[in-house]
Amino acid sequence: MHTRAPLGRRALLAAPLALTAPLAVAGCSRATTGDSAAPMVLRLAHNLSGTHPTSVAIDAFAADVAERSEGRLRVDIYANGQLGSEPNVLGQLVQGIVDITRVGSPGLASQHAGYHTFGLPYVFDSEEQMHQVLDSEEMSAFYRSTEERGFVGLTHFTSGARSFYTGSTPIRTPEDLVGKKIRVQDMRSQTELMEALDGAPVVMAFGDTYTALQTGLIDGAESNETVLTDSAHGEVAKVFSRTRHTIIPDLMLISSAAWKRLDPADQELLVDAARQASLDHRTAWTEAIAQAERDAKELGVEFVDDVDLDAFRSVTAEVVENFAAEFPEVGDMLDLIDTAREEKTA
Repeated sequence: MHTRAPLGRRALLAAPLALTAPLAVAGCSRATTGDSAAPMVLRLAHNLSGTHPTSVAIDAFAADVAERSEGRLRVDIYANGQLGSEPNVLGQLVQGIVDITRVGSPGLASQHAGYHTFGLPYVFDSEEQMHQVLDSEEMSAFYRSTEERGFVGLTHFTSGARSFYTGSTPIRTPEDLVGKKIRVQDMRSQTELMEALDGAPVVMAFGDTYTALQTGLIDGAESNETVLTDSAHGEVAKVFSRTRHTIIPDLMLISSAAWKRLDPADQELLVDAARQASLDHRTAWTEAIAQAERDAKELGVEFVDDVDLDAFRSVTAEVVENFAAEFPEVGDMLDLIDTAREEKTA
């Protein structure tokens, strides 16, 4: 488990809260341009398909912004990677070329090391706890504190709890992964997770995973339940073991350049629309996961729930501690998460 920072460092967690006040004051001199005849256009790019639950939520966000602003603001969406890969679009956003995007939160670690935290194992016990923390005032303040880095957070979306799925072997304990070749995302936290479990991490393009499972090049992979049906992995992987080792939020970001073009009222309008999209997405995501499980069972997939989660947490705790020791920002983020969690339960 993460060791709490001394009071001196934990006191620093209040610093992002103080950053929100100067933003509001500075914003008083800004004025949103645009009206219903000539609206301000915000370009939103992402790499999800149009049917993905998060893509649907993003479409609803754009419609809501138009309605709330009575047509003064318009969000034009470029989906399916039309403007480039996720890292490329993030670079465009920081430069002010793209106005809004959705990104997997660990992908922001190149801009702020604290975002490594969200790719680490067992940071959250459940999706409900993740929502609780990311909805908190502390996280909202943190979202605003990155304006000088080129982006501001608007809201988050769940991307589900990630678990291991294999051809035929249930994964109930860490020992079940020893020597197993598992496809992981190209993230250091994921390769170190597998190494801590004495497995063999295999970094490969997601599009190659089906064939690698089919041919036995890899023993398994890890993702949420929708991968079994949306990507047909349930045809070649028949056991889904709910290790729930990472719960990684997606974030919707706006570029600092676009944020500064908005007056405070329209900044609040965008945040409120994004927040509503996030709330609606949670219901849609829950339904998508339930449907994926039903459809996967029709493909003959077995779901394993009797997983020794305590053993997995214990074995992978060193990954969290190593990141916290190397990146002070990770330690600070873990403390922020602890603080938000404690305030909710107080």
